[in-house]
Amino acid sequence: MTIHERAGTLAVPADLVNIPKLMSLYYRLVPNVEDVQQKVTFGTSGHRGTALKSSFNQNHIWAITQSVVDYRQQANITGPMIVGYDTHALSYAAFLSVIEVLTANQVPVLVQQHDGFTPTPVVSQAIISANKNSNTLTDGLIITPSHNPPQDGGIKYNPPHGGPAEADITKQIENKANDYLASQLSGVKKVNYGVALASGWITETDFIAPYVNSLAEVIDFDSIKKANLRLGVDPLGGSGIYYWKQIAAKYDLDITLVNNKVDPTFSFMTLDKDGKIRMDCSSPYAMAGLLAHADDFDICVGNDPDYDRHGIVCPGFGLMNPNHYLAVAIDYLITHRPQWSDKLAIGKTLVSSAMIDRVCQSLNRTCLEVPVGFKWFVDGLAQNTIAFGGEESAGAAFLKQDGTTWCTDKDGFILALLALEITAVTGKTPAQRYKELTEQFGESFYTRIDSPISLKKKAKFETLTSASFSDNTLAGEPITAILTRAPGNDAEIGGVKVTTDNGWFAARPSGTEALFKIYAESFISEQHLQQIVTQAQTMIDTALKS
Repeated sequence: MTIHERAGTLAVPADLVNIPKLMSLYYRLVPNVEDVQQKVTFGTSGHRGTALKSSFNQNHIWAITQSVVDYRQQANITGPMIVGYDTHALSYAAFLSVIEVLTANQVPVLVQQHDGFTPTPVVSQAIISANKNSNTLTDGLIITPSHNPPQDGGIKYNPPHGGPAEADITKQIENKANDYLASQLSGVKKVNYGVALASGWITETDFIAPYVNSLAEVIDFDSIKKANLRLGVDPLGGSGIYYWKQIAAKYDLDITLVNNKVDPTFSFMTLDKDGKIRMDCSSPYAMAGLLAHADDFDICVGNDPDYDRHGIVCPGFGLMNPNHYLAVAIDYLITHRPQWSDKLAIGKTLVSSAMIDRVCQSLNRTCLEVPVGFKWFVDGLAQNTIAFGGEESAGAAFLKQDGTTWCTDKDGFILALLALEITAVTGKTPAQRYKELTEQFGESFYTRIDSPISLKKKAKFETLTSASFSDNTLAGEPITAILTRAPGNDAEIGGVKVTTDNGWFAARPSGTEALFKIYAESFISEQHLQQIVTQAQTMIDTALKS
């Protein structure tokens, strides 16, 4: 992909979304369910869209919320629902719409006091805590489009296990929501927000203190404090911005917010590689503001708006590749959590770096490779059968120090704080430790490429099998496997992965766009990586034509 000429530079007024227009269209535009782009569609992270294109509007949220209520009733979930939202402009509007439906259906609702933001991992951890010793079950709705641009909105459902809902649940919610939209919301119960406030079904609570107080169960703060390390934080204007002060006070840490702005236009952001405002903490272009402080602190961290992702910046190095940090985090945790059973597996998505496989093999740990989507780690984290689950897109979570469940959704806080712990305990930054891993296991060359595809060919991805490919070698190496199901859980990939001893590629269609994604890695060279990518594109094109 060509890098935009202004990538990494501060946004200017012409880059900013018109917030009054955005909010007006949220209430005024009615989605056309005959248009596939305007229907409710749950991907790996819920339904996302924008009011500007009638893909995230009030009717969507009313319909989705009623569908979630219907599912709760069917599943006999009678406890309160935790509702959190992030700092995107559409998130608060959608929050009000959610409340209007939940209270009309007499669902008890828990929200952060004083109209506060609630990060994704906080909702997950609160659900798990609430359900430990309760006769009724608590679940949650999180209103966020994650790292997506300011004009976007998103909503996702977390059932009582605390993590992202399984595909059968989201498909049920999606189908029913679209039925409601098609019937002009017939059957959707809702009341005016003013009535909802006076209904008695809403309880304001403080989610910040319980979460912060419990962090010591996951992170070794004593070692961090003894090392007198300095942490620089850029919340990227996200929902966790007010947590850091309490974390610093509770554990007596030196934490500095290098950016304390909350602004729905995200005007403080530097532009991403395509010239758009995107709060992607794994992008050096979006993180340029924090990278300017790289040498001012022992570690710097950034997070996306709902705090389920992490970006780790090390002095003298810069922003770590998410794959590299996952490998370091796994290596450290396995060797520094003595209470963890050696039977615990490590979870990775099949498009994550094979460096993780090599680390796990050297430490005699099972590496559980699953399809893309954090939902595949939920059961393992909840049942304490996997110690760590991570995605190449900078999202991960792991168990408490005693080997029990912390949360079942991605947690950007604990991955950020773990970088500080690693530095304190080992005397090496995560970047320095990764260099040691490359000396031990070889250097990884990794890329991801998005390519346009017709809707007809996109649909054919689901029909691909190993028999769809006739190649015996990939970039000069014998092919060792052609996978359409993940080896860790035998779930369908939704695409294909082809492996050799020193390289691999995976191809899968985008869930929301007319694109397919190629992920590739080589442990030989950059040139070998490009050979893999070139052959991958040819193989996919040939298979989809047949």
